[in-house]
Amino acid sequence: MTISSVETAAVSAPTPERIERIRAAAFRIRHHALNMGEVQGQGYVGQALGAADMFAAVYADQLNYRAEDPHWADRDRFLLSTGHYAIGHYAALAEAGIVPVSELETYGSDDSRLPMSGMSTYTPGMEISGGSLGHGLTIAVGMALGLRAQNSTNRVINFLSDGELDEGSTWEAAMGAHHHQLGNLIAMVDINALQADGATNTVLRTEPVTEKWESFGWYTQRVDGNDVGALLAAFDNIATRRAAAGSSASGQPSVILCDTKVGRGVPLLETREKAHFMRIDENEWQICRDQLTAGYEGAASA
Repeated sequence: MTISSVETAAVSAPTPERIERIRAAAFRIRHHALNMGEVQGQGYVGQALGAADMFAAVYADQLNYRAEDPHWADRDRFLLSTGHYAIGHYAALAEAGIVPVSELETYGSDDSRLPMSGMSTYTPGMEISGGSLGHGLTIAVGMALGLRAQNSTNRVINFLSDGELDEGSTWEAAMGAHHHQLGNLIAMVDINALQADGATNTVLRTEPVTEKWESFGWYTQRVDGNDVGALLAAFDNIATRRAAAGSSASGQPSVILCDTKVGRGVPLLETREKAHFMRIDENEWQICRDQLTAGYEGAASA
């Protein structure tokens, strides 16, 4: 497990049982994503595979929600700023019981509640319509302010991508979150180093990312986003700090920077050159599922 932060971690490591529970959820999320991708024969499968551990940590360990009532007033809010990651989010919503697993086969089809880019008007549990990158954190700041005004202690968790760090509106929102001391706001950044136009560092260099978020006044941790134990430890650190503050909605906003690998868990896709929007041959889908299962079972027995 690797974890770095502006403070030394003060909580005990997550238990093996807890880690395995989230790792199993991530495996199922990846499996669902492959099945959905096969419906269209293409899509943002690589991002879903890479971010599956992040989705699993949120939905199987962190989020306060009611599967039967997605609009429950006392829920935590999870905002998918990166609308094209919807395939991974749908898989997580199915894992959480908010969307039926059987409905996943309608992904991207006409009249489906699961369009290729996430839309809150269609999908239960989808808080915002993502896609215009750079808007999610701004909306999250507004939601966090609104919840605090209602004396709610519920959290807002905003999932965004490293590509969104190219957008000035993201940094305006980051500055606003610190100004308003939104201790009920957590950002998760998927740093997979890839954008539609190529490698992130060739499109617009954003490093040093950790130091940037720290300078904007956020409690900042950078972890291996495909290491479930590190993800859980990062959330535990945030919870410990918030508990010390009396679970107040005021305080330092938090960000978890997650280094991930596109196609994680499927070697065939991890090495694809054009990986932002993948086209996968008909005969390759079962190979992908077999590799995913072999890797998961092999790690479990190691």
